[in-house]
Amino acid sequence: MSWRKIYEQWSTYENLDESLSQQLAALSDQTDALEDAFYAPLEFGTAGMRGILGPGINRMNIYTIRQATEGLARFIDTQDEDTRKRGVAIAYDSRHLSPEFALEAACTLAQHGIPSYVFESLRPTPELSFAVRHLNTFTGIMITASHNPANYNGYKVYGEDGGQMPPADAAALTTFVREIENPLDIAVLSEEAAKAQGLIHFIGEPVDQAYLAEIKSVTINQPLIDEMGDELKLIYTPLHGTGKMLGERALMQAGFKKFIIEPTQGEPDPDFSTVKSPNPEEHSAFEYAIALGEKEGADLLIATDPDADRLGAAIRLPNGEYQVLSGNQIGAILIHYILEAHQAAKTLPKNAVVLKSIVSSELPTAIANSYGVEMMNVLTGFKFIAEKIQQFETDHSHTFMFGFEESYGYLVKPFVRDKDAIQALVLFAEVAAYYKKQGKTLYDALQMIFDTYGYFSEKTISVTMSGQEGSAQIAALMQTFREKAPTHFADVKVIQTEDFKHLTKTFEDGTVEMLTTPPSDVLKYVLADDSWIAVRPSGTEPKMKFYIGVKADSQVAADEKIEALEAAINEIVG
Repeated sequence: MSWRKIYEQWSTYENLDESLSQQLAALSDQTDALEDAFYAPLEFGTAGMRGILGPGINRMNIYTIRQATEGLARFIDTQDEDTRKRGVAIAYDSRHLSPEFALEAACTLAQHGIPSYVFESLRPTPELSFAVRHLNTFTGIMITASHNPANYNGYKVYGEDGGQMPPADAAALTTFVREIENPLDIAVLSEEAAKAQGLIHFIGEPVDQAYLAEIKSVTINQPLIDEMGDELKLIYTPLHGTGKMLGERALMQAGFKKFIIEPTQGEPDPDFSTVKSPNPEEHSAFEYAIALGEKEGADLLIATDPDADRLGAAIRLPNGEYQVLSGNQIGAILIHYILEAHQAAKTLPKNAVVLKSIVSSELPTAIANSYGVEMMNVLTGFKFIAEKIQQFETDHSHTFMFGFEESYGYLVKPFVRDKDAIQALVLFAEVAAYYKKQGKTLYDALQMIFDTYGYFSEKTISVTMSGQEGSAQIAALMQTFREKAPTHFADVKVIQTEDFKHLTKTFEDGTVEMLTTPPSDVLKYVLADDSWIAVRPSGTEPKMKFYIGVKADSQVAADEKIEALEAAINEIVG
């Protein structure tokens, strides 16, 4: 069906949500905007869906929420009755329409007789992951668009292990979602009827307390915090999101007494009015925290994104200014502390393992190996880390110590099976206290790591390619990289090409080995000087991503390598 006919269906639908109807009327003379809203359904992939709020099948609204949840309900209906009765945990963040979308999902499930357990107010994504396991529900739904701008929202589905739904189940779910031709036709039970039939249960403080009880296990050296908890000066900004409620309680519970929550950004705000983007990856997100940090002489600044699964940090420099760390640098500092602390306490397991994504830095690999700990690389997406944790619990082959992705996602303890910024907040504060006791800063710690392991540096280049035309550009660019495989970048020879879509590792002499990961549309090039470049389409945004990693003898030399490789990529992309 053409986009115009779908648009006509929506514009003539008698019971269309009033707000969406008004928005649709305002777009009536904007052909390009209407085509983009109706040309194709909002993509539902392995991580769920994420998109701009508004009317249309390519937008986030109550009807696309119903469609996704109807697909989930049909998937749950294929299970046995005991599994169906376990139901679905539902949480939501501080974005526009998040509470409404959560209830729409619950009412859609209720139409199928599937119970849901809905948080009474906003909660972080990691608590939703925890709640699935804690309540033994069959799946979970998180209404969030993570760190996207204010006009976005999203929908993520979790499996019964608390991780984002694994590929096989996600593929089955996606099939059910795509079979639904018209989201306007989906029936839902009213909220009143769903409550009366015992199909919607509201949850809150008891789950919070259970989560916070587990958070205690994140602390490695409690006597250290007992000694330094009133010495460490920490500024924490939740960037108008969900982090304050549990983040504040977790810090207090651990024993940190001199932290300040940035007051302007401490309360939820769906417009994220003080930041251009509520993304702790971006230096501008730290503007308010830095101003307060300078006033208070803070040792450490921490920011979490709106659903509190990602964490960024800024550390105090010798001149009193603050340096915003990369996700890879935070990961390296955390891994070094975890392994050093456990080795000192003689509690480092012989089968210890650290997990990271294939596009993350190799500095943590060098650190792990120096402690005799194995580093395992998995595909991008925290569900692959969760899958490995589940495997280890089953076969007892390894003991999980830490997992991270360069995009500011960390997991310390596996009672959660997704990125958990609340865990990372507590542990990073402990790391800062550890160095402060020695009269050192986190900047000193990072320089020590570089001096010991080499100067590793990374950069991610994101190229936005929006809409129908952008999707075609991304596909064409990936095809170009495959068909015209680069042999050099910045005059440095490619000695190994890994194609994770075709699961091949091709060496310079033409020999080929097979990769063992699930297939994914990623290309990675290893260069003769130990640099590497990875290329992949974003799984959650209309972006093409290029990852660069280098190692050198000094920071200046590393920066020069990054600059040369970035120029080579820009020349290819045009």
